[in-house]
Amino acid sequence: MSSATQPGAISGTALWSGRIISGLVTAFMIFDGTIHILKPAPVVQGFAQLGFPIRLAVPLGIVSLTCALLYAIPQTSILGAILLTGYLGGAVAVQVPTQNPFFGEVIFPVYIGIFVWGGIYLRDERVRKLIPFRS
Repeated sequence: MSSATQPGAISGTALWSGRIISGLVTAFMIFDGTIHILKPAPVVQGFAQLGFPIRLAVPLGIVSLTCALLYAIPQTSILGAILLTGYLGGAVAVQVPTQNPFFGEVIFPVYIGIFVWGGIYLRDERVRKLIPFRS
């Protein structure tokens, strides 16, 4: 019996949907890490508005890239998802005291976190067993 026909097996559609979502999350986090390292004007302005020294941009970029890499590798994807959740939680915490729109910028990292776990849920049987949805 193939894994696609076994009870609880991930369908091809779910697997590829999860891979695509996870790929988009990874691409976004690579972009996030890269712009922190390159420090274009919007990053410098954003750091200034939040009251953070620009010298923290590169270390945060390295953290972002490391989390994205761990998330992209199947053997470490769950660890990567956990670390991304922490990184994104920190991003929310930094945005809370700002006057930015709540459902826009403040909780935008929550939206990314939903995609992080949604993508991994669709493509990884271990996560499906950990968080079972029952009909």
